[in-house]
Amino acid sequence: MKDLAYNKRPKNFQQFLGQNHLFGENAPFLKLIKEGNIPHSFFFGPPGCGKTTAAILIAKELEKPFYPLNATNFKSEDLRNILKNYQNTLQKPLIFIDEVHRLNKAQQELLLPVMENHYALIIGASTENPFFALSGAIRSRSMLFEFYPLNQEDLAVILESYSLEKEIQEYLIKTSNGDARAMLNLLDCALSTQEEITLDLLQSFRKTSLNDGTSEASVHYDLISALIKSIRGSDENAAIYYLARLIQGGENPEFIARRLVILASEDIGNANPNALNLATSTMLSVARIGYPEARIILAQCVIYLCASPKSNTAYLAIDEALEYVKGGGILEIPSNIQYFSQDYLYPHDFGGWVKQKYLSKKLEFVKWFPKGFEKTLKEWLEKIRGKKAE
Repeated sequence: MKDLAYNKRPKNFQQFLGQNHLFGENAPFLKLIKEGNIPHSFFFGPPGCGKTTAAILIAKELEKPFYPLNATNFKSEDLRNILKNYQNTLQKPLIFIDEVHRLNKAQQELLLPVMENHYALIIGASTENPFFALSGAIRSRSMLFEFYPLNQEDLAVILESYSLEKEIQEYLIKTSNGDARAMLNLLDCALSTQEEITLDLLQSFRKTSLNDGTSEASVHYDLISALIKSIRGSDENAAIYYLARLIQGGENPEFIARRLVILASEDIGNANPNALNLATSTMLSVARIGYPEARIILAQCVIYLCASPKSNTAYLAIDEALEYVKGGGILEIPSNIQYFSQDYLYPHDFGGWVKQKYLSKKLEFVKWFPKGFEKTLKEWLEKIRGKKAE
């Protein structure tokens, strides 16, 4: 293996592809780098979009020693040993922490004096938005920057130095989901076989696309739309057919499962609350198992969702409420349910329900559907409120 992903890393920001909002010619963040005065920073975005490379280039631009760490095996002693070497020097290191969202509370507290006193420049990276994983104290001392997947033009530039047939280049690009590392790793595997690079050879290493979608965007959107609408329309045979088309087209099973989770809440909701449980279990299962067995799990979920009673009550209710709030509907909270109120009536002391004021103005966003379990929920509310069920 030639380790193309490592060898093709850019040597400066002029060669850096993508993330123009951060490293483009007139980007404010790049100006701070050029001035040698950037804040502690945390990068988040999908794999292979340049987070680690950016940190390496920042260290090079600022002429700082670069120390890569990983939160999955982060040790306080490692950090202390690095800092010892720079206690009495003007030069300060750049400490890069990957998977930063995995830092626990104690590890984050260890970073606070380092950040506060500028013993080192801290840059972290994550494939997840680390906002909620980082403490308020860490966030107060740093900036958070989002990275985006590389577009197809950027990936094509990376492949320019290789003499590849058009269909080979397109397969490498379209199945890599904007991940330059994944694209180059696939090419590296193919080159290392010392065989002629063909689609069959590439597909022997990567059977399914890394994309949230098939390689042809229009087909992808049409097929997933057809699947969702068939389930919404309770046509199990049509839904299974479109599921088969997506699977055969190399669709990422996790993407299909995520769409099923959304549908279970948006189109079935409380008419059958277990639909969301099954869809969520499906999403977790296919992520661990993958194809070919994931096809069975997806099919089971699709059939169940087709056969479930449908309700979009939750979808309509929250959208109507959001529109009301966006339109200026900011109501005063009744005093009896404000924090530390002495007038609040605890429903459990009254058999589970007691009449009291929860809104300062009568609003009605939830339009109950008399279907499935949602009908039971509606009847229960009417019962405890002393209303006659319709």
